[in-house]
Amino acid sequence: MPTALANYALNLFTLLRGDNVLRPLIATYYATTHCNLNCAYCEYFGARRNAAAEAQLDADDALRVLRVVRSGVDRLIVTGGEPLLHPGIDDIILRAGRELRFNQITLLTNGSLLHQHDALLPALDRLVISLDTLDAEAWRGVLNTSSSTVAGIFENIRRYAAQQRRFGYRLIVNCVLTPSTLDAALDVLAFCEGERLLASFSPQAVNNWPHYDLLISEKYRSLIETLIDRKRRGAPVLGSFAYFESLRTFTPYACYPLLVPRIMPDGDLVYPCRPIERGGTERGGRPCNLLDVTSWREAIDRARAQFGAPPETCASCFQQCFAEASLLQAQPLALLRELAYAPSRQGSVWTHAPG
Repeated sequence: MPTALANYALNLFTLLRGDNVLRPLIATYYATTHCNLNCAYCEYFGARRNAAAEAQLDADDALRVLRVVRSGVDRLIVTGGEPLLHPGIDDIILRAGRELRFNQITLLTNGSLLHQHDALLPALDRLVISLDTLDAEAWRGVLNTSSSTVAGIFENIRRYAAQQRRFGYRLIVNCVLTPSTLDAALDVLAFCEGERLLASFSPQAVNNWPHYDLLISEKYRSLIETLIDRKRRGAPVLGSFAYFESLRTFTPYACYPLLVPRIMPDGDLVYPCRPIERGGTERGGRPCNLLDVTSWREAIDRARAQFGAPPETCASCFQQCFAEASLLQAQPLALLRELAYAPSRQGSVWTHAPG
């Protein structure tokens, strides 16, 4: 079955032919769009939107969908909403590793329910928990939740940081850079250094574009330059130099959304990406449900027949989940640079924040 490395190499030849319908490097499966928190900057999910949450599959049908995904790539991100709210999430992740043999499985979570799911930890390669500030009261305000929930999240981060060697995963803290939490980012990085965690950073998005206050902020640019310097000197900053340079200047880049395809809780393929699909134009949508196809190639062929190739120029997204893979696919030398950087090797340069 295809691996991310093989797909990367084949994509180089595809791009030389002028074709931007690329093979995936990693796939994202939204196990559920239900959530138990109401993060202030979340544009898609949250407990306040649970009434409109999309239908989700039971574990057996979810595995049928993931079998199709596995025919296209060997790396999987499981996210939500809050994926740990899915009643079959332990079974889904364990079987994805044992039966479908995904070579890398990543779980994105807010961390509040993690202590109830030790059973799935042996199947994980990467565990990503959101944390934007060490100030408990400020974090409570971002999450719109109780002080006890925030205390539980902090406790779980420390608990599962200490379990990395036992279970064999790497724990990554994902920090969203917002105008109100810029001052907290370096404290989060220092916390990660102390707990032997990796840290990833992404700017807050508003309608898939960086928050305007970040676009004009000298403090933001100074922070990104500091993160680049800290990464260069060996700090556990996950995210390529190419990505951080794009964050510093918000320079447009060639986006290849099929490198990181999205599959919704009911098995629908999102084509070519969520922003275009949600825009309701003729350029994208949901061409098929993966329960109705037998392979990844069949799904993409249906999508291309209905919507055509993805746009050749699209520069509206600077979230790590969209940008990083495209930047590294277009810049092989940048990828080689990352492979020489120890924290990147430990966590994989294709680490994606919720998006």
